[in-house]
Amino acid sequence: MSGRSGKHDPALTVRRILKVNHAGEFGAIRIYGAQIWMARRLFPDIVPALQEMREDEIDHCRLFREAMPARNAKPCRVMAFWSLGGFLLGSLTALGGRNMIWICTEAVESTVHRHLEDQLAFLQTRDPELHKLIASIQEQELAHLQEAEKNQTSHGLGHRLLLPIIGFLTDLMIWLSTWGDSSWMRAEMAISKPA
Repeated sequence: MSGRSGKHDPALTVRRILKVNHAGEFGAIRIYGAQIWMARRLFPDIVPALQEMREDEIDHCRLFREAMPARNAKPCRVMAFWSLGGFLLGSLTALGGRNMIWICTEAVESTVHRHLEDQLAFLQTRDPELHKLIASIQEQELAHLQEAEKNQTSHGLGHRLLLPIIGFLTDLMIWLSTWGDSSWMRAEMAISKPA
């Protein structure tokens, strides 16, 4: 959004989408990296699933980075926060046990899925190539969400407390990294959806 003129620049929003998606994938790599490190010592049976999801995130991060130059986009300036936040979130949830790891994955992937839906609606006519890329990535992110839901042993107090907290923190990082564009995109898409 161009704050002074009050008008939204679609090209700027596309750049911010790439920036935040790239940063988010980097954060996810750090979450899984910390969880894998802890899980190797505490519950090695889930390491292969975590490694597979981490490999997907590494690939997604690369794809978003490769899409940047053609759209004059640059990596997020707060990558260090994504890195530190991902590492801390991964470490703390792994210390809470295997169920906490899956709750973390569910919370992050649920939030990401919602944002990707908004992005796909926004990009459909504005950048079909990026739309196609995000749609293919979304399939893998949904598979991560389903894996997390399948592997949870309970939906107790930890689930009820952590899910909204992690979701809020993920939303906050996305909002900060897009300078608020994530909010107006959601509002714009809600207005343009058929009744």
